[in-house]
Amino acid sequence: MEAAEILEYLREKNIEVKLVDDNYIDLLPAGKITDELIQRLRQHKPAIIAELKREERRQKVLQMLEDNPGSKRAFITDTDSDRDNVIVAVAIRGTATCEIEIPKNKYDPFLFLELINKVVVQ
Repeated sequence: MEAAEILEYLREKNIEVKLVDDNYIDLLPAGKITDELIQRLRQHKPAIIAELKREERRQKVLQMLEDNPGSKRAFITDTDSDRDNVIVAVAIRGTATCEIEIPKNKYDPFLFLELINKVVVQ
């Protein structure tokens, strides 16, 4: 199973999944957790954590749009999750959400903002 499939499986079983301190996966209720599931989680832990962080970033930019009805776009940058890349989560109202990985040594936040503004204005 891939990380997204594991998370989907857990949610279908009504198991709440939370990321704690960027490195610990919390599952509730504990009574639904089997030894087999723990093994699967351990085997795919880095990918599951990455998927949970991706979901968290997406929810943050969507919440930013909801909190600011006049905004056409929202984005956040994550400089901590990837050693080599800046991860930028973008939401464009009524259009899409996405993530972009930009090498840290090439990331220019002002150039990125200019690009996003050009896309949103059109």
